[in-house]
Amino acid sequence: MEDIIREYGIHSAKLLTALFLGILLGLEREKSGKTAGIKTHGLVSMGSALFVIISLVVSNTFAQETIFDPLRVASHIIVGVGFIGGGAIIVKNDSISGLTSAANLWIAAGIGMATGFGLYPLAILVTVMALLVFLIVGFIDRRTKRRSEDS
Repeated sequence: MEDIIREYGIHSAKLLTALFLGILLGLEREKSGKTAGIKTHGLVSMGSALFVIISLVVSNTFAQETIFDPLRVASHIIVGVGFIGGGAIIVKNDSISGLTSAANLWIAAGIGMATGFGLYPLAILVTVMALLVFLIVGFIDRRTKRRSEDS
């Protein structure tokens, strides 16, 4: 019984970490007025962690009875989130919007998968890197757009 409680405690920590890291990414999108914000990023990240945890538990539980590859689940997460991201992309006339939000959702899924596999340092590093891209590159992008409008 103690093993089960400890195992679910670990799984809960993974899910909460994935949710928190996803929410951090979503905060930036929300601040930028994008439709895929806090809730979407948090849920995609936590959902990805959940699917990885399920695949690991099933793999361990039925290891003697069948061959189950947890990476298959991970590959299907990537495809599924790609589908969600495709819905975030809008093409109107010659303009494309939502591409960055779609990419960010894809990263949130990767962060969730890393967390689900227990790769906390990798998940945190990628979250920080993604936030830096939004903050630093976003700042540079806004400055260059202002300069081109002033010209």
